[in-house]
Amino acid sequence: MDSLAVLSLLAIAPIVVVGVLLAGFRWPAKYAMPVGYVITVIIALWVWEMRPGAVAAATIEGLIVAVTLLYIVFGALLLLSTVIASGAMSTIRAGFTAISPDRRVQAIIIGWLFGSFIEGASGFGTPAAVVAPLLLALGFPAMAAVMVGLIIQSTPVSFGAVGTPMIVGAGQGLAGAPGVEAREAELGMTHMEYVAHIASQVSLIHAITGLLIPLLLSVFLTGFFGQRRSFVEGLRIWPFAIYASLAMTVPYVLVAFLAGPEFPALLGGLIGLALVMFTSSKGFLMPKETFDFGPRASWEERWMGKLDTDHLAEIGKRKMGTVTAWTPYVLIAVLLLATRLIDPLQSFLTSDNPAITLPFTDLLGTGISTTWQWLYSPGTVFIITCLITYAVHKMNGRQIRETWTVAGKQILGTAVALLFAVPLVRILIRSGAEFTESGLASMPVTLAEGAATIAGANWPLISPWIGALGAFVAGSNTVSNLTFALFQFSTGEQIGVPPETVVATQAVGGAGGNPVAIHNIVAASATVGLLGREGDLIRKTALVTFYYCLTAGVIGYFMIYGAGLAGIIQLVVLLAILVGAVFWMLRREKNLVTRERQGASALSD
Repeated sequence: MDSLAVLSLLAIAPIVVVGVLLAGFRWPAKYAMPVGYVITVIIALWVWEMRPGAVAAATIEGLIVAVTLLYIVFGALLLLSTVIASGAMSTIRAGFTAISPDRRVQAIIIGWLFGSFIEGASGFGTPAAVVAPLLLALGFPAMAAVMVGLIIQSTPVSFGAVGTPMIVGAGQGLAGAPGVEAREAELGMTHMEYVAHIASQVSLIHAITGLLIPLLLSVFLTGFFGQRRSFVEGLRIWPFAIYASLAMTVPYVLVAFLAGPEFPALLGGLIGLALVMFTSSKGFLMPKETFDFGPRASWEERWMGKLDTDHLAEIGKRKMGTVTAWTPYVLIAVLLLATRLIDPLQSFLTSDNPAITLPFTDLLGTGISTTWQWLYSPGTVFIITCLITYAVHKMNGRQIRETWTVAGKQILGTAVALLFAVPLVRILIRSGAEFTESGLASMPVTLAEGAATIAGANWPLISPWIGALGAFVAGSNTVSNLTFALFQFSTGEQIGVPPETVVATQAVGGAGGNPVAIHNIVAASATVGLLGREGDLIRKTALVTFYYCLTAGVIGYFMIYGAGLAGIIQLVVLLAILVGAVFWMLRREKNLVTRERQGASALSD
């Protein structure tokens, strides 16, 4: 079969099926992912002619990676149980209430700012594993907590884990290609200087696109989870939301231009967090009216997780100071920074010593290999933090046993979905010529080639969507960049535009695709006991990915072509969507007020 159009449709079929089952039919991921896996295997074997041994090896590789993800999720669950059982969460909750009891403000400070810092330090889904349980314990509905944790995995993601998506993803994805080396020579740059040049463009596109992310957090919270379901209530804190956005993105861009790709998210999040926490404590731009979710009895059942922490709270009523209560999260930040930035320690934790890095080489004789750096994993950081917290918070034996019991029971619920989702991903990625008899490019690359053929010179408008596709499939901006960076570079050369800007839009799109990445959603949901609601979450987070890719495409197009016709048309479409959304929210609010007045009038009669 050599029809690019047909191959492209077949390549996207597993993704479409999973998306329809999750978002359309609201199937739980534990049922949708096995169906998607079977379809992927069938297409890989009979269309791509992937060797059966390679399919089996890719499946085993996926199972190994799934276990590494489950290890991180378990660590996050154990941390949540620990801070609740010790009584620390009561103090933390009181501290945030003292700054502002407003849930919109709490989501922006914890999700956008603290989450950006954690992303910069660790990446790989860690922010949601920290942010979602923290918000849950502060009184957020489980689904709202996960939504916040997923949405903020956008703007900071390209510089997560101390710049890994750029340094490893884009850097290794472009390394050694003759065209890339020629372009580097033309610009008079080394390879790492060229990667830093791309990263500076990535930061600029992110900063413009991400300007509205804190405001979207607020709008989604009030519209989807507020007692009145009013999106306008979220819009009302726009001054604070924009201020919080700039507090992170301004230093983020400056660091990217001045210091390279390692620290934009980490320092941007840290500086923004310190600044906004200080000014918020002084009442700067704080909303006059406080938003809350309403009585718990009024919450929809689908918002609620199955994580039972009530008995943990009952045994954790010890009073403690703010500094002591925050010790676990300070420890996480310190340990993540130390293991990522102190070179001797990082080198030790990532060494080839079999006791430190578990190798799985040449699976089934196919050449497919993977490793598990279990000591370097955020899961280990979480567990070590919990062990230290047991002593710092003076927890007794009963409390400690309960934390492990709760975390252990909860991790079982997420295993099925991840144990099918990740093998599905690895088969898609491994379906290239190296493991097939057909000689076809892998399914994601085939799909991208089909899109490039249709787009032509307008490719910069499409490029972010390919990055998002890679992230949706792989759950990783790093893997998306590794898979598509060279393809994007070559496409840029073919249409006669600066290829580094096309690669930059790829990286931004890859970050924008993280909120809809299946195994990110499954893993984040597991940390708050929200299983079987993945489709509901995708319906919400897909709006963010759509906005992100549409906006990044417009910005990238203007950076390359200036005010071209296609770019102007898409800009008009983008503005029309944003303005239309605002008018729709205002009209909806007017109808809500009218109904409320009619209801009040009827009661008075």
